[in-house]
Amino acid sequence: MNLGFLVGVFGVLILSHAAYSTIQYRGLLKIMEEEFSRPPINVILELIIGLALCMWAALTFPGKFLSIHPDSDENRAVSLPDNSDFMIFNHRGRLFPPQIDMKF
Repeated sequence: MNLGFLVGVFGVLILSHAAYSTIQYRGLLKIMEEEFSRPPINVILELIIGLALCMWAALTFPGKFLSIHPDSDENRAVSLPDNSDFMIFNHRGRLFPPQIDMKF
């Protein structure tokens, strides 16, 4: 398994524990008949750490980013398919006038 995947799983477990702790804390407040204002500071720290781990895993696990330029050699996902049966040219985009003087 990849390190990013394991970090993501650990982040999700931390977030799940923070949710469980918050539910347990609210139940305790109901028993003591107090009002819920905010979760305890340890739950907030768990949320921040779990969010950071999940974000890091989401950015590193899928792989490298591809170029968005269609002429790039490293981007093979932009190539047109060999079968043109599913290409639709009659759509709502024809209502807008073409802008020739666009600059990229």
